[in-house]
Amino acid sequence: MSRSHAFAAAGLAAVLTLSAAAVVQAQDGFSRAPAEVRAGTYTLDPGHSRITWSVSHFGFSTYVGQFPAVTGELTIDPKSPEAAQLAVKVDTDKVGTLDPALDKHLKSADFLDTAKFPAATFKATKVQRTGERTAKITGDLTLHGVTRSITLDAEFNQAGVNPIDKKYSLGFDAEGKIKRSDFGITTYVPGIGDEVELEIEAELKLAS
Repeated sequence: MSRSHAFAAAGLAAVLTLSAAAVVQAQDGFSRAPAEVRAGTYTLDPGHSRITWSVSHFGFSTYVGQFPAVTGELTIDPKSPEAAQLAVKVDTDKVGTLDPALDKHLKSADFLDTAKFPAATFKATKVQRTGERTAKITGDLTLHGVTRSITLDAEFNQAGVNPIDKKYSLGFDAEGKIKRSDFGITTYVPGIGDEVELEIEAELKLAS
């Protein structure tokens, strides 16, 4: 190896080492303790928040899709997590399955009828801690023009300054189930399952 190549390799190694150290240092600043979360109002990061749904297709397979366009706010004080306020809006016309024909059908009057009901909303009415980092979040889900109370099982992931955008962030996962017939979406029930499973990934930024 020539001297110039050796210097270049050494320089690259130094850059990679420093980058790795920066990431480790950033990760060291993260906390998985809910009590250490900064109080305030957070906004959902739509680029890193998703609702994934799944439903049985005549028992042969499972349809899986996502609602990628989710916005909302969370106001929380770690001293009183039960008083947290959460409101979310979902653009139902953005439903996606990577199958254009199926997406078009899901948006039709047979299912979501997005021309008439372009959004779904969720507003928390009760937060009950079930563990150090878990809680049940009960709230009113309005979907397809119908409002029903549902409960989600949520787990806090962590909080800290995001090493990329330098914004204080927190994240959690949640899961739940709904019956689509409860919201007036009955096409092909029970062949296409009535029960819809929901998996939620939420990343939020502290409002400045």
